[in-house]
Parts: sequence; C-alpha cells; structure tokens
Amino acid sequence: MNLSTQYLGLKLENPLVIGASPFCDSVDSACRLQEAGAAAVVMRSLFEEQIESEIRALAHHIESPAESNAEATSYFPNFSEYQLAPDQYLRQIEALKRAISIPVIGSLNGARLGGWTDYARRFESAGADAIELNMYQLVSRANISASEVEADMLEIVHLVSSSVRVPVAVKLSPFHTSPANFAKALEHAGAAGVVLFNRFYQPDLDLDELEVLPQLRLSETSELLLRLRWLAIISPQVHISLAASGGVHGHEDALKALFAGAHAVQVVSVLLQNSPRYLTTILDGMRRWMSEHGYSSVDEFRGSMNLRHCPDPSAFERANYIRILQAWRVATPHEKS
Repeated sequence: MNLSTQYLGLKLENPLVIGASPFCDSVDSACRLQEAGAAAVVMRSLFEEQIESEIRALAHHIESPAESNAEATSYFPNFSEYQLAPDQYLRQIEALKRAISIPVIGSLNGARLGGWTDYARRFESAGADAIELNMYQLVSRANISASEVEADMLEIVHLVSSSVRVPVAVKLSPFHTSPANFAKALEHAGAAGVVLFNRFYQPDLDLDELEVLPQLRLSETSELLLRLRWLAIISPQVHISLAASGGVHGHEDALKALFAGAHAVQVVSVLLQNSPRYLTTILDGMRRWMSEHGYSSVDEFRGSMNLRHCPDPSAFERANYIRILQAWRVATPHEKS
C-alpha cells in the first residue's frame, strides 16, 4: 500500500504532518511522532512580536515600543513567557534535524513587514526543510480595506519566498472574500503551498467579572467540512501544494481531505487528546480502507471529488444550499401528535 505523497516539493512517506504545536519543543516528542508514522513536523510559531521584543531588549529600548502606546505592548506575553526565544528556536531546528529524518518545517507568525521576515533565512541556515507563514491578524479598523490586507500579505510572501531556497507555505484564514483567487495570487507571489485553514481562537465574555476570557478549544471533526469545501474548490485551480488543517481526527477525515484535493493533512488536537501513538491508528485505518476499496496508492484518488469533476461548481453549490434549507420545516401540531 503506497501512502507516499508530494507536499511542498518534499517527498513524504504518507500525508500525515504534525501541525504547528508544542510537540516539537521536545526532541524526544518529535522522535516519538516519527516512530508513530509522522511524515513531517511543523514547529510551533515564532512570533513577530517576540522577535521585535528581543530586538528592543538588545537595543535597550524597551521603553520605546513599536506599538503606538504602552498599553498595546502590555497585551502581549513578557519575553520570558515565550516557550522558545528566537535563538533557542534556531537551535531547536538544528537539534530536530540531527534527531529525526523526516522534514522539519519552521513556522513564522507575523502580520506586518519588518525584521521578523529575516528569520526565514535563519530558519533555512539552521536546516529547516520548509517554512510555514502564519499571517494571523484581526483587522478591526474600518478604514483598512480587504485589498490592502491582501496586498500586504502578498508582499510578505514574495519577500520571504524570494529570499530563501526552501519552499514556503502560507496558512490562510477562511475569511477572505475569494479564497480561490487569493490562493492563486499567493502562488504567483512565490508560495509553494497553502494550508487551509488557520483556527481563530474566539474569546468569551465573563459577565460576573466583566472581562474578556481568552480560551483555547481543540478542534472537532465538524470543522473539517469547511476545509473540504475549499479544498475541493481551490485544488483544480492552482498548481501548488494544499494541506488541510483543522478537524482531522481519524482515518476517514484524512481520506476525505485527500479526495477533496489535499496533498497533506495536519493533525494536532487528536494527538493532544490521545497520544502520538494515535498516528499509527489513523495510518492503519487509511491502509485498511484503501485495501477494502481497491486503491493501491493515494495518487489514484487524490482530488477525485474536487470541483473539476462538476460542470458548473457555483450552480452545484447554490443548488445544494437551497435544497438543504428547503428540506427544513416546522412540524404542525397534527404531525406532532
């Protein structure tokens, strides 16, 4: 049974990639993931803010934050609270490359042009096989247009991808007006792949203390549906790699993502809930399903359920939307009795 796949130009033994998470903070943990069947690992993100914080600290300008006011700086963790300082991050890439044979992907998280993008070259020098750009940001000002946001993102992607030889993937938000168009623009800007999608951590409100409560919730299988839709839409229209991230909790989830057009699937939450050994369970389930359905390789069915096989995708999507809503009705009192 051939589960091998190509992702970002890297040949992987199977499609299961460990998404950005604390797993790679420990070399021992990364080794266990490789033993369980992980085909590649993505390190936790190195944040623009912590790089800039270190730069200010080294320059002894902590009292002159880059933000417009001191209160804005206080929102972020102290420098010591970050799990891996920039130099530690680079050393961890080197340590992982010495310990494991699967690809190691560094993750950069930032939203503005700045010195943090120089770390892409440092990742490469430390031995990273690829770089994942996570440009998470919440645009809250009404005077910033969607086109401005996307133009800035494309400039960052072009800057990073043109400064390194290793492939660069972009982790996208699902909230772009036209994700397929933007994925194509990212391809033209130099991205080697797109990861669908970033998970936004939604805060809650404490009505007793009148405070905002940040909270982290692990993904659920239901979140996969959004990924499947856009994988199916985007995959026929680009030539770069696609990865599903969010909602992959079992072998059927992974297979669905591949049928929709993914080259790789990222898993994190299910491993945090169980253990790295659960990767073996997912892989065994994939092999068993493929054997039962007569497939000998992933390439035989990847993308076979994307919208390339639909003559009018927009009409198909609209028709299903209408059909689902029309199927719902409220039972009459007679029917209830």
